[in-house]
Amino acid sequence: MDPLLKLLRENAAMKPAQMAAMLNMTEAAVTAKIREYEAQQVILGYRTILNEERLGVELVRAVIEVKITPEREGGFNRLAERIARYGEVKSCYLMSGGYDLLVVVEGDSLREVATFVSEKLATIQGVVSTATHFMLKPYKEQGVLMNCEQNEERLPVTP
Repeated sequence: MDPLLKLLRENAAMKPAQMAAMLNMTEAAVTAKIREYEAQQVILGYRTILNEERLGVELVRAVIEVKITPEREGGFNRLAERIARYGEVKSCYLMSGGYDLLVVVEGDSLREVATFVSEKLATIQGVVSTATHFMLKPYKEQGVLMNCEQNEERLPVTP
């Protein structure tokens, strides 16, 4: 992977001047390369990881295992893309194993997520079954530790 993309993946808020210094490039070259990646849709967007607990945000998140019947000539793609278009769906992945799709959903309440599953997701033709797991507490989000003490715990050393 391009070292520039690695830096952006770690911290997309880093300034082009900082990245240029780290990569031994000019700031103009870094900016041009980022624009090129955006135009080619290699870079699709930028996100900020928020500590929602400290903000008082109380979103309900669920991970849903979905079994589907693949379509002739479309396989899993058409149905997965249809499910991914719902506003409640934050992520959707084709999986190996006991189910076909892993769908991450957000809502303002338990009822909202349950309604999405029972009235929208489960009623789609081709959806065989769903299993919903509610997320209770995040410990790590996209590689970032959440709500962890800054001091590192060390095991006592004994002779």
